[in-house]
Amino acid sequence: MYAKSTTIKNKTGLHARPAADFVAAAGKFQCKLNIRRTNEEESANAKSIIRLLALGLSHGEEIELTGAGDDEKEAVDSLIALIDSGFGE
Repeated sequence: MYAKSTTIKNKTGLHARPAADFVAAAGKFQCKLNIRRTNEEESANAKSIIRLLALGLSHGEEIELTGAGDDEKEAVDSLIALIDSGFGE
C-alpha cells in the first residue's frame, strides 16, 4: 500500500466538475484507490463519483489518498498532482 497526503487547493473544493475529472483520472489505474480526510477514519472509493461527492471535501481540507495494487505509486502521485494543480480553477 502507498499513501500520500495533500490539501484541497481549489476554492470550491471537490464539487461536481473537479470530482468528475478526479474519478476519470482514477479510473485509468488498475489499483484500488481510497480517499479520506486525514483526521477521519471513513474513506471512500476514489473511483466512485457518488462516494467522492458524499465526502463533501472543501477548500483547505487535508486529505489522504491510498493505493493498493501494481500501479499504486503512479496512481497516487498522479492524483495528488491533479489535486495540487487546483483542477485548473
